Amino acid sequence: MASNGKKKTTMAKLMRETRLRERRLDKQAKKDARKHAPAPDPDAPGDPLDATPVVSSSTDAGEPDVDTVVQPAADV
Repeated sequence: MASNGKKKTTMAKLMRETRLRERRLDKQAKKDARKHAPAPDPDAPGDPLDATPVVSSSTDAGEPDVDTVVQPAADV
């Protein structure tokens, strides 16, 4: 069985396949790094989900209360 000596894949295709393989390896490495990273402590201070809202006790600051704002109905 003799080889015909002609290359069947172009260099552009080989380069595309190489870049794709490298991207997949990088993506898998990032995924593994996230998987092996320590889990965030849910009781850590500064967690935005556990933050208690600061409520101002003075309502006479000149700003209307959110519940008392009434918008006039548009006459058609």
